[in-house]
Amino acid sequence: GVVSVCFEGDSDGYINLVAYPYVESETVEQDDTPEREQPRRKHSRRSLHRSGSGSDHKEEKASLSLETSESSQEAKSPKVELHSHSEVPFQMLDGNSGLSSEKISHNPWSLRCHKQQLSRMRSESKDRKLYKFLLLENVVHHFKYPCVLDLKMGTRQHGDDASAEKAARQMRKCEQSTSATLGVRVCGMQVYQLDTGHYLCRNKYYGRGLSIEGFRNALYQYLHNGLDLRRDLFEPILSKLRGLKAVLERQASYRFYSSSLLVIYDGKECRAESCLDRRSEMRLKHLDMVLPEVASSCGPSTSPSNTSPEAGPSQPKVDVRMIDFAHSTFKGFRDDPTVHDGPDRGYVFGLENLISIMEQMRDENQ
Repeated sequence: GVVSVCFEGDSDGYINLVAYPYVESETVEQDDTPEREQPRRKHSRRSLHRSGSGSDHKEEKASLSLETSESSQEAKSPKVELHSHSEVPFQMLDGNSGLSSEKISHNPWSLRCHKQQLSRMRSESKDRKLYKFLLLENVVHHFKYPCVLDLKMGTRQHGDDASAEKAARQMRKCEQSTSATLGVRVCGMQVYQLDTGHYLCRNKYYGRGLSIEGFRNALYQYLHNGLDLRRDLFEPILSKLRGLKAVLERQASYRFYSSSLLVIYDGKECRAESCLDRRSEMRLKHLDMVLPEVASSCGPSTSPSNTSPEAGPSQPKVDVRMIDFAHSTFKGFRDDPTVHDGPDRGYVFGLENLISIMEQMRDENQ
């Protein structure tokens, strides 16, 4: 959707970002907010609230605040602070220092983007000037420790509207990465590590340099929590990937150039009983082989007094999302002159290889 966003100061000298339902007559050029009935909302410092009529529009805390003093509010540049929902830091490769160097910090790119946008809005705006913003869904909202794999899909990344220079540049990227060989490459990754309590992060530059075997290793790393491979994730993810592939194979003329696929799971959802370490598993297997009679006698009883079913381990929460459609097209879309025939074979090719690699990994780690 679309929302109107403005700055509102409070009595403590804090600047709040407040979002209102968008009205067609509103423009970003207006200097003053018209008098109107104010939406009902709570107003607290260091918060961003969405105010609307829908029951699904609930308050969401923002990760940033803008702080100024009352005496220098009009002259000084605003100070942007990071207010993270979690104290979990990010462990990232330092691209300027080579693959061997890693640093631990909060997510710097998110902070940088928000800081630039807020500073620009603050310097350009008069009090309560409205800005038109797209309202996007936070697809990891339901995950406490979101582990995210961002995959650039397809064998072609440039759109039909790309200049010859940009098309050539994008084709070189594909040729020099797994986009050409697999139809998919790693564009970003964050994985919560149970052993360190940090997020392990990888960026698009890391993904561009991977070979086919390197891509397999990155996928393995994405499914590893630092203590064990999350084998419980294979089937839920594979099921969603197969379903997506079946749908895309039926979509004639659609092309999803430069779009991505997000794979998401919760990094701290796994319960202790389903996350046994390797040594424990080996001891159990040894017991089964050496003392089969003991193992069988310790199994679940089939007597009438013991037949009440027990709740098995719940399926892990997994989500797979197609995102980034800026260069997507289909027949009849905005009078695009180029009409493609059949499904997006480059995207489907990437899904086939992703599914195949995950199936091999599952079979090797049963």
